[in-house]
This record gives sequence, C-alpha cells and structure tokens, in this order.
Amino acid sequence: MKILSISDKIVSFIYSPQVKLKYGHVDFVIACGDLPYYYQEYIVSTLDVPLFYVRGNHDPVKEYSETGAYTGPQGGTDLHRSVIHFKGVLFAGVEGCIRYNQRAVFMYSQRQMWQHVFGLIPRLWLNRLRYGRYLDVFVTHAPPKGIHDKSDLPHQGVNAFRWFIRVFKPKYHFHGHTHIYRPDEPRQTHFHETQVINAYQYFETDLDLR
Repeated sequence: MKILSISDKIVSFIYSPQVKLKYGHVDFVIACGDLPYYYQEYIVSTLDVPLFYVRGNHDPVKEYSETGAYTGPQGGTDLHRSVIHFKGVLFAGVEGCIRYNQRAVFMYSQRQMWQHVFGLIPRLWLNRLRYGRYLDVFVTHAPPKGIHDKSDLPHQGVNAFRWFIRVFKPKYHFHGHTHIYRPDEPRQTHFHETQVINAYQYFETDLDLR
C-alpha cells in the first residue's frame, strides 16, 4: 500500500495535473498540517483517493471560498483525537504544536498534548482486542520530543508523542512542522518499532505493515 504524505509548503508540481502522472498509483494521502484546504482538496480529487489529515498551527479555523466557509478540506477525514480503521490500516492523530504565542488556535501546552494522547487510549485498547495491535499509522503536525525537532521554542517536540510511539508501537509516525532545508537533515528516523517520517513538502512511502 502506497501513500503520499504532505505538509507545510505548497509545491507547484503537486498543485498541478503532474501530480496524477507521478502519484496516480498511491492509495491515499496523509496531510500533516499547515497547508491550505483547497490545496489538499485539489490533490485528492485529482488522484481520486481518500485523505486523512490533521491541522497545523498555521491553519485557519475556517477557510472561505465562493461556495462557503470550511473548517477542513472537504471529503477528508480529520484524525485529531480519532482512531480510524480503513482498508485494514489503523490510523490515529493529534493536531497542532506546542504553544509559543497566543495568536494561533491549534497550539497546545505539553500538558494538553498529554490529554490529547490519553484520549486515544480506550480506542487503542479496543484495536488491540479486535485486530491484535494498537495502531499502524500515527499522524501529527508536530514531531516527537528529540526526533526531528529543533531547539527553538516554536519547533520543540512533544513529550507525549515520544511516549506514545514507544508504548503503542505504530509502524509509522508521520509529522510536519519542522522544515527541511539541508540535505543532511534526517527525514526518516527509526525509534523503537516506529518509523518516524517528516512529511515536509511531500514524501511517498510504501507501507509495510507485516
């Protein structure tokens, strides 16, 4: 199963008919935040695949178009504090980043991030009973503490996410928020049993759930 993950920056060839030529084979799209809703809608409508998303700290509460106001990309599935089963894949997600000012809506304290994570646990235990595992894919905007994060306040990692992937062992953790500017900056890091992937701009992954 192949997926296209996207985050943080509009890419011109992705926002064009070329996306069908290059990524027409993917099974679904994961959006990790800080992207216009219309951009996400264009990609999934062109590829004709499902979209799973979380919001980033720069996302608006509402996005306006000629047909009205929207609180998320139309047709997409919001993963924030949700656990979803789709075609044999178990998804969960948490939106936003650690709060560093009072302007944006989708920012939270470390304590609030723990609350978001704890809210997932009852449904993860149900997954364990039904499917024999807690989770396959964890989707967030911010990275875990100590993995792909930065030393500055706005780009610090989330303590709860590091604990979460160690305890519940998803095969993959997709995030955004931290931009990649240099070729030596890691995009993929293996942590315990989880492959942590920075989806900055775009990235294709062949999911191996064995």
